[in-house]
Amino acid sequence: MSEATTVEGRVDAEGRLVAADPPLAALHAQAGGDAGGMLAVPQIAALARLARRLGITISRAAVAADGEHDVDLWVRAEPKGEEVSLAITGWTGREARPAAAAPSAEREADFLRAAADWMWETDDTLRLTSLSPGAAASIGRNPTDLIGKQLTRLFRFRESGDGALPILAALAEHKAFDNQVAELRGGRKGHFALSGVPLIDGMGRFAGFRGSAAALQAESSDAPLSIPRDNSAFGERLDRALRTPLAGIIDNAERLRAQPDGPLRRDYAGYATDIAAAGRHLLSLVDDLVDLQAIERPDFRPEAEAIDLADIARRAAGLLAVRAADSGVSIDAPGEGESLPATGDFTRTLQILVNLIANAIRYTPEGGQVWIRTEREADIAAIIVADQGKGIAEDDQERIFGKFERVDPSEPGGTGLGLYIARRLARAMQGELDVDSAPGQGARFTFTLPSRAEG
Repeated sequence: MSEATTVEGRVDAEGRLVAADPPLAALHAQAGGDAGGMLAVPQIAALARLARRLGITISRAAVAADGEHDVDLWVRAEPKGEEVSLAITGWTGREARPAAAAPSAEREADFLRAAADWMWETDDTLRLTSLSPGAAASIGRNPTDLIGKQLTRLFRFRESGDGALPILAALAEHKAFDNQVAELRGGRKGHFALSGVPLIDGMGRFAGFRGSAAALQAESSDAPLSIPRDNSAFGERLDRALRTPLAGIIDNAERLRAQPDGPLRRDYAGYATDIAAAGRHLLSLVDDLVDLQAIERPDFRPEAEAIDLADIARRAAGLLAVRAADSGVSIDAPGEGESLPATGDFTRTLQILVNLIANAIRYTPEGGQVWIRTEREADIAAIIVADQGKGIAEDDQERIFGKFERVDPSEPGGTGLGLYIARRLARAMQGELDVDSAPGQGARFTFTLPSRAEG
């Protein structure tokens, strides 16, 4: 088949392949799908689901298994009413790629990811098509709210020393770029170095960028922006020694679990799931250790800015909504019209609340609820996060705020650093974090910050 040939199909609201040109129908059947049944090619089905969920057109490269061979595809998934229209080009068969060999685009993405705080992707007009979950804490917004928006809605680009804008030059020439300094829009403070590589579709056309964002900092408004450095040898080598290989382990395990080249033995699929879960646990430990290095420095000073605790609580609840739903737990967050003005660091406050709500979800049984309430007394603004877990004995209520301490170390879960870091951050912002609990009665965590007058 010519690479320029466009193969079309349609997927309904339930994920069924209701129409398909012969090559797509054959690939669907080869993967075990039935005529008119659920689309059985996982790579294409995933893009169709993403396009439907976000309500925007998604264009991505994909590799699917076709018998003993692989086929390279460029899939364009466009929502049309309740259905998703598929247009597939670049249909190129080849020998199955050995598991250890990664395509060059993936190697480039791994290189970007190694130095990134979070990742992003755009289409050929710089509309965002993907933001990694790590973006939430940095930009103070739910990443899904920005999908389909121009990258310039998120960032204001700064000229380089020679007056050029690297990202625009790269857009014009369809090439990679590096060190585009960008400032967050929308009232949040923050500067980032953006780097990106071009995405090329199945017909050799430019289709957008896959890129990274690395936080920058400056000692003053007049000082040049620079990548933050930790003075300790541990901090300097942490990402290189741990984060990058762990990210690769997780990525490869998730690919195995998705079974892109056909069904695996059930025990192998289970091993892949366990490996990915263990990798994510270790990666969360790395993240906590990085935070620990930062907050224990003598010069650590969080921002003191005007924030709305009720709004940040709603954002944190939104970021954890999928996790709660997967656990069968509902979250009762502050209402849209509720406000609780306070003084603190937006990003660090969001970090604390995400930690508290995630813990509450973890310990609340299926069918239970997590409550988030706001209170104000004199010059104190408070957020209360309550769960329906098994509770915490009085003797353990202070211990859980220590380093590497957990209520029950035998249970699967966090690193034992989350509450220690959260309390240190709360106190660094002139606030406090306490717990009130009893066995069998759940736990109630109260996070306070200095309040401020409304308006």
